[in-house]
Amino acid sequence: MASCTLDSVGTTRTCGVGVGAGRGHPVIEAELKARVRDPEALHIRLRELARGETSVYRDTYYDEPDGSLTREGRELRLRSIDRSGTRQTLLTYKEPPVDAASGSKPEHETEVGDDEAIDMVLRALGAVEHVRLTKHCVNYRFTRRGRDMLATVVTVPELKGTFVEVETMTNAESVGSALSDVRAVMADLGIDPADFTTEQYTNAVIHARTLP
Repeated sequence: MASCTLDSVGTTRTCGVGVGAGRGHPVIEAELKARVRDPEALHIRLRELARGETSVYRDTYYDEPDGSLTREGRELRLRSIDRSGTRQTLLTYKEPPVDAASGSKPEHETEVGDDEAIDMVLRALGAVEHVRLTKHCVNYRFTRRGRDMLATVVTVPELKGTFVEVETMTNAESVGSALSDVRAVMADLGIDPADFTTEQYTNAVIHARTLP
């Protein structure tokens, strides 16, 4: 079984190499997302678990000209993260969901040094911009049920309200148990399952921008 962890700031994913494998296994982001009814109460509970780190994510999502990545549930994203006067840029490819109820996907991610250069490379290879958006996040990293957990409280300028995402990294054999642990953390945070959502920020932002 691969051992999957988050890095020290909860953004880069790493999965251990299995016996006889020549490279790291794809990790699966076992994640649940929900709308938050009382953001301040949520922050109070999260601060009992960890210190929050404020970050701004600037995301560009790409697609094939025919829209096939989005249609098939795949994602190609270039993300710049600004925190405490520093910037980190990550290139991420997500495969189609392995769990329809949560939308959890296998993920391949690496840090890159120059977002403009990567953008040019992707466009030269035929990718087109799907949507660009900004997320204002507070990240809380802690351990529960023997797993590294990342809880992120999110606001997006174009969207009403506040969201929370709780995730842990796992592998194909452990998706069910990982999601069960994430649900338990959501319950501990006072999140009602009725507030869970699988709507993607990309779709919500695109829709919001079409409104008069």
